[in-house]
Amino acid sequence: MELVVPTPISNVQRATVDSQKKLHLALFISGLSVGGVERTMLALAHGLAQRGHRVDLVVTKGQGFFHDAVSPLVRLVDLESWWMRLPLIGWSKRARTLASPPALARYLRRHRPDVLLAASHYVNLAAIWGCRLAGTGTPLVIRQCTHLSRAIVNTNFPTGRRPFLGWMARRYFREAEAILAVSNGVADDLAAVAALPRQAIRTIYNPVVTPDLQARASAPLDHPWFAPGAPPVILGVGRLAAQKDFPTLIRAFARIRSRRPVRLMILGEGKKRRELEELADSLGVRQDLALPGFEENPFAYMARAAVFVLSSAYEGLPGVLIQAMASGCPVVSADCPSGPMEILEHGSYGPLVPVGDDTAMAEAIQTVLDTPPSQERLRVRAAEFSMERAVEQHLEVLFEVYRKSHV
Repeated sequence: MELVVPTPISNVQRATVDSQKKLHLALFISGLSVGGVERTMLALAHGLAQRGHRVDLVVTKGQGFFHDAVSPLVRLVDLESWWMRLPLIGWSKRARTLASPPALARYLRRHRPDVLLAASHYVNLAAIWGCRLAGTGTPLVIRQCTHLSRAIVNTNFPTGRRPFLGWMARRYFREAEAILAVSNGVADDLAAVAALPRQAIRTIYNPVVTPDLQARASAPLDHPWFAPGAPPVILGVGRLAAQKDFPTLIRAFARIRSRRPVRLMILGEGKKRRELEELADSLGVRQDLALPGFEENPFAYMARAAVFVLSSAYEGLPGVLIQAMASGCPVVSADCPSGPMEILEHGSYGPLVPVGDDTAMAEAIQTVLDTPPSQERLRVRAAEFSMERAVEQHLEVLFEVYRKSHV
């Protein structure tokens, strides 16, 4: 396989190709558990299927939180075999993914999709090896969703073996016909770590703003904290994990709470719940902190919150930041790698503060509470990350690699 630099096709070419050929597309992810990659790929699969393309969502485990969210227009293909449920394999999403190439190869030989699109670091590697085993010449597009350098540092591999992950990316990623990244920051990082030409990596933002977002944001919300006359609510959304750095947000909240009535709500679940509760207790703000867990419709909360805060230490492209803007909610964000600076255009649409700096975060939140920005301006900016645009840009690349594979 030869890595190619994607080149946009004209509107006339795109319309001609799209009207004459409907592709059989396979989208490959690890599973259907709660996560940004899973949510994004489900949305993309639905958008591609709505255009009339035949779409298979290929997973290493078919059961999971998002199982019922798979579009009825999309066929779910579960690769899980008995041996993938064995201890040390089935218990780990990463191990299950890296053990999946033989099953993926069987799928490729049997169903012969026109193009395979994979997403995330380990899935990308499994897709490359699966294509090798299949021997079908299936064109492969891989999608990097977060910083590869961070994935290497944060893996639980022994320290001495971590460089091996970077070596695998350098050795194998160039076998894909096209490489996508969810932000320019992720693209820059991938080029550096995997020793790839930067021009060979195309940035396509996630399909974050879906057609139903506004309707879901307007849905009724029966919560006393959002009743008329209640103190303003600061909102955070995400897994209760180290990456999201909610301790910094809680410390910033405690600073603001000492000056004025205000509340903090963090939607999400994870292993850091007890740690966050203990921190809030120690700061004396536990009674004004709510941790209701995962919410199916966070947009209704975003539309009613006074300010949304992204406190993450790192991201790929933080969809929740865009979704908050699309819901008309003012935002403050840590200037983490990567995405917030691109989304907020260097602070034009909301303050950016240093990662881990609760003092600067508190001041930025205070400023937004005192002088909130135009909701319409936020919505217009968020519309640039729409489902329609993401589907169109992915189709450009998918059609291009399909055509080159049939020359």
